[in-house]
Amino acid sequence: QVHLVESGGGSVQAGGSLRLSCRASGYTANCMGWFRQAPGKQREGVAIIQSGGATWYFPPVKDRFTVSQNNAKNIVNLQMNSLDAADTAMYSCAASRRKHACAALMRAVAGGTAGLVITEDHHWGQGTLVTVDS
Repeated sequence: QVHLVESGGGSVQAGGSLRLSCRASGYTANCMGWFRQAPGKQREGVAIIQSGGATWYFPPVKDRFTVSQNNAKNIVNLQMNSLDAADTAMYSCAASRRKHACAALMRAVAGGTAGLVITEDHHWGQGTLVTVDS
């Protein structure tokens, strides 16, 4: 059974940094990454890393956030720097073992989630809250 467990959320002052981690158990992912959803807003893709190391970022975070993975490809990290109030959201880990499902996540990160169709090949964590105080 697949489990994705996030850690590292919390509160931080604007301009500060946080590091999120997600551990996948029972799972070797083809891709792992992060989505976020703020209250009253649509879910956004934040960053995705493929098992081979290629990365995709939501343009507004590209110069501030860095996604990485461990060698075993079962932990994904998100280093978030220069945080501002607009980054306040519930951050959820996303993963898939399937290339087509990963491609959908990559498109959602780069171009928006409006067309994202979530299937049984997508797996999600429960989320960790990030609050940035301005």
